[in-house]
Amino acid sequence: MTSQNDLFEKLAASVIEGNSETARIAAAEAIAAGLDPVEVIENGLAKGLREVGRKYEAGEMFLMQLILSGEAMKAGVEVLKPEMLKQKKQVTGPKFLIGTVEGDIHDIGKSIVAAMLTAEGFEVVDVGVDIPDKVFIEKTKEIKPQVLGLSALMTTTRTKQREIIEALKQAGTRNSVKVMVGGATVTPEWAQETGADAYGEDAIEAVKKAKELVKG
Repeated sequence: MTSQNDLFEKLAASVIEGNSETARIAAAEAIAAGLDPVEVIENGLAKGLREVGRKYEAGEMFLMQLILSGEAMKAGVEVLKPEMLKQKKQVTGPKFLIGTVEGDIHDIGKSIVAAMLTAEGFEVVDVGVDIPDKVFIEKTKEIKPQVLGLSALMTTTRTKQREIIEALKQAGTRNSVKVMVGGATVTPEWAQETGADAYGEDAIEAVKKAKELVKG
């Protein structure tokens, strides 16, 4: 019988190798073993992705390998999502609007955060990637989320986070929503500069901060 740690390692390896099929199989095995899907993501899939990020930054991986690893991560998360939804509280939780800013097609980190927020009982609306500022403003007015999450991978696109927060002020809706920023190049200092209410360093931290924001 495969142990919990063996499954975690298999999931991590599938992401590092960029093998989507192995990621799907291992995720299904984890569900069959009764493992917590959030733990499976954090200790298996996300662990592998963190290693991929380290290798890429060190020049030990090429962009195509990074993309394949991202696809494997998403494949595993998709298998785990139904189980996460099953465990979701039946009452409608606080609304969380999330998306990646215009000019940026980064999807992996955002999707992980969205999946984990759903598992924690949030009602998540994911508007996708490369989203224009006006769409965030319109959606904020339309669905009235308690929290707006803005994701940006690059230093060239993270400036959009600040622009969107300024646009919320101009639209008169800034005080009605808490804003969280995140992404590979986002730092606590940058978050403060944008005027955001919170910064999530990783998916676990983002969920923790989101809970604090809605309680506050």
